[in-house]
Amino acid sequence: MTWLALTDHNDRRFSPRGLGTDKKPNPQIDTKSSALLTRGTIMFETRLSADGRPQVLFGYKNTFPALRSLTFQAIPGGGIAMVQVQGSAITHAAIEHKEAGRTDVVRITYSWDSTAKWGRMTLEKPEETAIVTVKVDHPKPLSVDDIRDLMLGRGDHSFASDMIFAALSDQIEPIGPMPTMLAETPLETPWGYKLLRSLKRGDTVNTRNTGVVPILERIERTVPARGSYRPIRLRAPYFGLQQDIIVSPDQRLIIDGPEVEYLFNREAVLVPARHLVNGFAAIEEASGPTITYAQLLLPQHETLIAAGTAVESLYIGRIRRDAQLLPSTVLGGLEGAHLPEHRQPVHQVLRWYDAIHLARRRAA
Repeated sequence: MTWLALTDHNDRRFSPRGLGTDKKPNPQIDTKSSALLTRGTIMFETRLSADGRPQVLFGYKNTFPALRSLTFQAIPGGGIAMVQVQGSAITHAAIEHKEAGRTDVVRITYSWDSTAKWGRMTLEKPEETAIVTVKVDHPKPLSVDDIRDLMLGRGDHSFASDMIFAALSDQIEPIGPMPTMLAETPLETPWGYKLLRSLKRGDTVNTRNTGVVPILERIERTVPARGSYRPIRLRAPYFGLQQDIIVSPDQRLIIDGPEVEYLFNREAVLVPARHLVNGFAAIEEASGPTITYAQLLLPQHETLIAAGTAVESLYIGRIRRDAQLLPSTVLGGLEGAHLPEHRQPVHQVLRWYDAIHLARRRAA
């Protein structure tokens, strides 16, 4: 898979050779203006408008030599609508997500294969496991010229203030649970600490409460290093770390201690790394346009020990039972019968306001 373009309010990039791989001798796609991208993915994250009014979030419009446009619009109630126009042909899809609150961040992933006359639009919320997907009938390919206009902001285009980032890939990108640590993360094993990248199916790791367990799979994925994928550096000696580690905002840490028992009447809680950022114990890490995360799939969603601190392994719930969703995820190449089922996390997952309060008390 190759990410070709990335845009936010500070930077716009388009590289036919792939973001971060600009020195490749050959481009990944035909660079002629009239060339068509018949297969790909547009992903973006946005905040839902606080007033709930419809607004165009992201898109472009060209009228020469014929009308061509692609727009994504926020609709009342927390949904997103997509409209693609090419001449007299119109493709439309809409996702209603009534559980999305105002000012919530949502991730939209629109993938298409115009040759197969197939398309899919998905809405996800960072920190949530729910996935809402709708089918897109007869999606149209995008020309390279239109891609440049859309991602570089040329001509008649939209990129609303509520938008966080948008990215474009030449592949059908997976949805659902994602890996959340760098491959260089040291994980505790029966033979000492080993780098995550060196571990494979059949190896074993030490866990917080279950002892030694086997690794079912090591999962990796490259994503845009923006929004809910922007890396965070967790700094030693905070959180019991023996060295700094870099994780995604969705990586959850197991935090215990007197403050946890006092505030939440629980032995331990799960806290997403995004809520720990405070300028010293956890900080946003500088990164290029993309980043590759990795994670381990364990039998019962056991807790890993990363550089001395307890962190969550890959949580997949009951994806194995969903024959339609499974092929669309990072686990798509695996047999459902060989995958585990994960119950709800044993520990309470803190909301942002509770996590920030806990982090402040610990820093005091």
